[in-house]
Amino acid sequence: MAKSVTQEFVKGLWAEIPPFRLVLGLCPTLGVTTKMQFGIGMGLATTFVLVCANILVSMLRKAIPSKVRIACFIIIIATFVILVELLMQAYTYPLYQQLGIFIPLIVVNCIVLGRAEAFASKNGIVVSIADGLGIGIGFTLSLAALGSVREILGAGTLTLWEGIELFNIANVFPGFQPFKFMVQAPGAFIGLGLMLCLMNMMGKK
Repeated sequence: MAKSVTQEFVKGLWAEIPPFRLVLGLCPTLGVTTKMQFGIGMGLATTFVLVCANILVSMLRKAIPSKVRIACFIIIIATFVILVELLMQAYTYPLYQQLGIFIPLIVVNCIVLGRAEAFASKNGIVVSIADGLGIGIGFTLSLAALGSVREILGAGTLTLWEGIELFNIANVFPGFQPFKFMVQAPGAFIGLGLMLCLMNMMGKK
């Protein structure tokens, strides 16, 4: 049991890391990763919904009729999305404003619904928590990594959170000119493509 729980958690950190292995959740991956802090915020919000939805779906899996299971899963997910919206509005309002429409869109995020349908509806609560937590953390790390690359190249800075700047390339290379396109839509596709290439190369080795 312990080994199974560990395996279900670890798989989301590499073997099934959503944007790079499963190629899921690309809409927020491309849309919010102009800064590392936005990627972390979006990833944590998705992780909260993912874990809570997995728990409730696993608890109710024998009570939900199979013919209406998808509709029930969406209602469960939407409930937790509303909860995370309210929490962000109360405690991290500037971040909530920056992420905008992508927070409500967690309802239709294929990662969350996919884990509910493919895993939580067929497994117990403990392994469902491990699955949701692993996939969620993997998703958060992916967004943070892509956001870091785009922010460093496109703005010359690296910001952990509002007011907490980790790095400013101008302090090391005063003549550095940021590649502005990296924090625009084309930069999202280029950054994701390069990271997918790197992941595939590492996977083959």
